[in-house]
Amino acid sequence: MPLTFTLDPSVTPALRDGVLGLWADVSNAGGAVGFVTPVAPEEIRPELVKHLAAMAEGRTRLLVGHDEAGEVAATAFFSFNTHRLMRHWVWLYTVMVHPRHQGKGYGRDLLAAAADAARGFDGIEAVRLTCRGGLGLERFYGSCGYKEVGRVPGAIRVAPGDDRDDIFMLFPLA
Repeated sequence: MPLTFTLDPSVTPALRDGVLGLWADVSNAGGAVGFVTPVAPEEIRPELVKHLAAMAEGRTRLLVGHDEAGEVAATAFFSFNTHRLMRHWVWLYTVMVHPRHQGKGYGRDLLAAAADAARGFDGIEAVRLTCRGGLGLERFYGSCGYKEVGRVPGAIRVAPGDDRDDIFMLFPLA
């Protein structure tokens, strides 16, 4: 059954806890979403609070996917540029699908819903994201229409002696 996507959902305790749980579960399954395993939800909470504060200030928007049980199953955060020469594209951050839903096409659905949402943002012509090298994420994003436009070798230190590339991807909306 497909996910139901909502842009700018009301931030309720259930949504907040759902996003926090998703983020911890994705991280602990090896997902490249800013943390490394093992990580507890309480370690992630300050980062989520930053996202929520940016949402309240209008700098960030949330796209959330709920599964058939109504649980938070996927997220992507849009972050708007403040630099006057870069306001024609948005960043996509914290792109996650719950591990129990992997292999169902929900990642592609999430990225399609994100592109549809971004097309509705005034003046936005493209979506950019970064991904951690070493996991094949650039191949996945590439298969969804994103193009690799840059790479910083060894920019992400997952652990001592385990440096990964920071890969920049671009999705033109036109």
